[in-house]
Amino acid sequence: MIRVLIADDHKVVRQGLRFLLSSEPGIEVAGEAADGSAALDAIRAMRPDVVLLDLFMPRLDGLGVLGAMSEEGLTAAVLVLTSSPDDQHLMAALKAGALSYLPKTAGVDQVIDAVRAAARGESVLQPAATARLLRELRQATADPLAQLTPRETDVLKGLAQGRSNREIARVLSVSEETVKSHVSSILAKLGLADRTQAAIFALQRHLIPLDRALEP
Repeated sequence: MIRVLIADDHKVVRQGLRFLLSSEPGIEVAGEAADGSAALDAIRAMRPDVVLLDLFMPRLDGLGVLGAMSEEGLTAAVLVLTSSPDDQHLMAALKAGALSYLPKTAGVDQVIDAVRAAARGESVLQPAATARLLRELRQATADPLAQLTPRETDVLKGLAQGRSNREIARVLSVSEETVKSHVSSILAKLGLADRTQAAIFALQRHLIPLDRALEP
């Protein structure tokens, strides 16, 4: 039995997915979550096989959920279902640990097949998404900074300024937990050991003027 958690802040979407999946043999909807923090709590408690995850949710967004899952070693397969066609969101989700990425306009059969594939550890991407992924990987080979999302770049600049997670969260108007997830993602993507190495990297890349580094 494939146990699925549905995480989306729109009730009608959760209800539709529950109805769709509950009618499929071998699939059980283990629970629902209306925001990212609740989704993370449910993943910890329920240990689902597959998580259907929206990227844009209150309290903690989907990327924050993925970052926390990676940090805590939570191994549920994540299938991102989102309304965003943006390349940066696609790449950020895949780099953060999402196994598959489908638009909310995907057909019923596509979603069901993707859930079953995710439970087997297999990735499902639409052809357009695959092309974007390959393009991004080529860019990342040329420039390590291309691996970072715009928000991760902002966080990296904050590290170079010597700011704490709390200070960065205040400046960017996000939660401290989200910043923590971004820091973990930055270190993993750039192959760095700690915040100090990240700050040095940012300064070497001239992300901020030297006279703004290590601001009080």
